[in-house]
Amino acid sequence: MRFLRVGMDGEIVIRESPESLDHQALLNSLNLDGCGAVVSFLGITRGHDNGKEIYRLEFDAWQDKLGQVLGDLANEAITRFGVKKIAMSHRIGSVAAGENIVSIHVASPHRKEAFQACEWLIDELKLQAPIWKKEVSETGESWKAGLG
Repeated sequence: MRFLRVGMDGEIVIRESPESLDHQALLNSLNLDGCGAVVSFLGITRGHDNGKEIYRLEFDAWQDKLGQVLGDLANEAITRFGVKKIAMSHRIGSVAAGENIVSIHVASPHRKEAFQACEWLIDELKLQAPIWKKEVSETGESWKAGLG
């Protein structure tokens, strides 16, 4: 587990989470002074999808680049939306049904920008983060298309 604090105009916390992801602890890592809104996203492993039971997802990542990509996305969100603080974490390895996969917290003086930035961050994370996912279900194993 590693924390990385970077940012040109705000505070950014990136946590790489191989074993577990504590959504609340990640939020608590942010100093919320000057913020009037926090918008959060928590992605979890579904236990069922399209009528089949999902046992787990297995995430593989280019770990040397993952923190950098997440930090770059957070910096861009701060610049683009004017938010002040961002905390992000994504699990790697095996994530069982019902367990947390990804957590994003965006803190801002105002809610509108926080909502916009949070939505943009999860969409861009799925497009850009060097993370690949394999689904393990009752029907076997399959790699899911695309990143994230």
